[in-house]
Amino acid sequence: MVTWRRYAVAGAVVAAVLGQGPGSAGAAEEWDRVGEGIVSGVSGASFLPGGELLVVHDNKRGGEKRVSAVRWTGEGPRADVLTWEGPLPVDLESLSAVPGRAGEYAALESSGHGYHFAVADGTARVLREFTVPGVVSGDNYEGFALVGLRGGLTAVWAHRGQDQDPAVVRAARLDWPTLAFGPADSAPLRVPYPVEGVRHVSDLAVSGTGRITVTSASDAGDDGPFDSAVYDAGTVRPAPPLRPGAGPVLELRTTPRELARYPGHKIEALGCPQGPGAGVLGTDDENQGGSVRTEPLCPR
Repeated sequence: MVTWRRYAVAGAVVAAVLGQGPGSAGAAEEWDRVGEGIVSGVSGASFLPGGELLVVHDNKRGGEKRVSAVRWTGEGPRADVLTWEGPLPVDLESLSAVPGRAGEYAALESSGHGYHFAVADGTARVLREFTVPGVVSGDNYEGFALVGLRGGLTAVWAHRGQDQDPAVVRAARLDWPTLAFGPADSAPLRVPYPVEGVRHVSDLAVSGTGRITVTSASDAGDDGPFDSAVYDAGTVRPAPPLRPGAGPVLELRTTPRELARYPGHKIEALGCPQGPGAGVLGTDDENQGGSVRTEPLCPR
């Protein structure tokens, strides 16, 4: 169970998001800073088995941190950098827990190359690598999630898009023992806000019922200004039972339903627990560092 400061006032946040309209959920004092400077941005988030937060960073150079564990103390959040053991990633942009395998995660680079790793004793140890299917030149992936749906494990991932270029969301069954992807469905997605410099999908999460929640963000450079929003984007359905070999089906909203806006921050991480509890948003505010907050935005 999440016990952070923001979760204690989750009821007030729900009232703000649903009662007062967009923009009311983004006050600066409601964010917890977890790192200073451009190397501390949060580009993906998930939960550790004990309820602490696991985050990835989109750093590209040797000697820079890739994964951190965040815990809340009486003096506020503390982020501890984990040792990365294995091939060094470049530009990690999303993170997902592996359903049914405590302490195991999958992280995806912007290139579409991914890492299956386990976390224990302050170390993130790479177990296997993979690449999502359908990668083409110009793709930039900022969302990846694993979910157990009827018929097995499903992966959902997204090219972020930019302005008039829509995001492209894809879904496929994933055979976990072999890391083999099945036939993929795909669908474009555009959001109405932010308006300028928008990345239509900066992260995504999928509930156990297939509900897809996405974050969107604008990026005007290392010093901002930044703006973000969270949307109910639609659903992913299991493969039809009478179509052997078929893959999951995406049913995205023509216009995503806005859940909340966050002016002044570039949200690049949305982590939802596998069980009950609040979700977490993480920012990559470039020169302003990284921050997190818990929010009741994860669907059941």
